[in-house]
Amino acid sequence: MTTTVIGAGIAGIAAARALSDADQPVRVLDRGRRPGGRMSGRELHGRVVDLGASYLTAAEGSEFADVVADWVARGVAREWTDTFSVAGPDGITDRKTGPMRYGAAGGMRSLVLDLARDLDVVTGRTVQHVGPGPVVDAEAVDAVVLALPDPQARRLLTPGSPTEQALDPRGWQATLAVVLGWADRRWDADLNGVFVHDHPAVEWIADDGARRGDGAAVLVAHTSAAFAAGHLAEPDAAGPGVAAAVCAMLDLPEPEWTHVHRWTFAKPAHPREEPFHLADGIGLCGDGWSAPSKVQSAWTSGHLLGRELAARAGG
Repeated sequence: MTTTVIGAGIAGIAAARALSDADQPVRVLDRGRRPGGRMSGRELHGRVVDLGASYLTAAEGSEFADVVADWVARGVAREWTDTFSVAGPDGITDRKTGPMRYGAAGGMRSLVLDLARDLDVVTGRTVQHVGPGPVVDAEAVDAVVLALPDPQARRLLTPGSPTEQALDPRGWQATLAVVLGWADRRWDADLNGVFVHDHPAVEWIADDGARRGDGAAVLVAHTSAAFAAGHLAEPDAAGPGVAAAVCAMLDLPEPEWTHVHRWTFAKPAHPREEPFHLADGIGLCGDGWSAPSKVQSAWTSGHLLGRELAARAGG
């Protein structure tokens, strides 16, 4: 038998990688067409645009820092910036310096694909049920990893089961990623990204051409959870209003094209401090664990759960 990981985002792939590196059999199932999860992008106007996680950071001395260093050395990831702008409804007000943020020339999904190399990943597979035993759709397995947002994991589990009760009932927050494209760049070269304060719709703006390193005239705005919640049924209808808000803040002309992507479960409202949950052969991991919610947190959660399962299998 084998361990089955459900969810091919960075947490699920990190768990599978830890198991595989320990010579434990593992397969990954994902209902999408390619691994990536909320680090995915989409080809728009002949170019892949990052729609999910905007960047990653790596705490000095952490195991994840070693992973990122390897990505950078091999050209998979790239240093982006340590400084972002700060804006309010009336425009840019300040600059904020912090840790180095990393992007990827091939898009954030390329980092997940790199981790997934040589793993047994089955895409286009929708799992219906995970039960005690454990079993996945009535198939017995050694262990199961649910690397999914809590609301999605809950759909697979038996109501009232110990694992289902370990899920957070407080829910996850939605966001809309609104992509804005122009024929040429009309903003400062050092804009990079913008933290937006006190705006009813927009929380964050990323310069996609800067983080990818190709200079494309593309911005990606992420909306507030409250704004997204009111537009989940018809996300495309939110595009013009978000575009107008971004253009007003950055003094830009109307974009030549827009695209809206809906993330119903973008981030946990209350990420937990524990790195993962494991009971009766069923584990939970992802960025709902190892608070605060970041790419590093998701990788750490999956990596530690995979390592724990490998230790139990080898013990």
